Amino acid sequence: MNYDCLIIDDEQLLADSTAEYFNMFDVKTAVAYDTCACRAFFLEHTARLLLLDINLSDGSGFELCRKLRQKTQIPILFISARTSEDDQLIALNIGGDDYIQKPYSLSVLLAKVKVVLKRFAQNTVPSYSDGRLTVDFHAKQVLVGGHPVKLTSLEFKLLAYLIQNENKAVSKQELFEQVWGDKFTGDGTLNVHIRKIREAIEPDPGKPAYITTIWGEGYRFNGGIS
Repeated sequence: MNYDCLIIDDEQLLADSTAEYFNMFDVKTAVAYDTCACRAFFLEHTARLLLLDINLSDGSGFELCRKLRQKTQIPILFISARTSEDDQLIALNIGGDDYIQKPYSLSVLLAKVKVVLKRFAQNTVPSYSDGRLTVDFHAKQVLVGGHPVKLTSLEFKLLAYLIQNENKAVSKQELFEQVWGDKFTGDGTLNVHIRKIREAIEPDPGKPAYITTIWGEGYRFNGGIS
């Protein structure tokens, strides 16, 4: 099973509450309470990002990070109550991408995680293709059946964001903030752009298969429909 985030922390109540909060906001999250559970997790699952505590019941988060870095380059964000500058420097020098001190705000931590996941997706997934629809994120090109289609810069950005959150419901508010950079963009503006994208990429724009409406919430890009 694929997860967005794995929390590795022996403070079980905090880890569980953080995971529950993330899952509420469609960041699929699992928990491991020690290094042994982390290793077991990766035998059967994957994660796109790790939240890693330094002090674990059966070892050091630093040592676990070093071992993980031999196998993966996914983002690792340290979460710790330790405030020493030396700890922060070690965490960053051995491959950590950020250092977040406890106690943390769940909403702020979630925002950080979403930003990192988005950046990592953009850097590691250069294109989307299902045999019919191809989207090259770097070249900003869209092909349908091998033929280029025209989208405005904003329409491409909107389509790319939905694809990078493939098979997840993305709220209108999130689209306003992440695509327009303006939380006050109106529904009418978004609806017009979605309609134009559908006209460009859907087999039948009147019965959209790629971009479906989640009533009362937003939209979802459904991958691999061809």
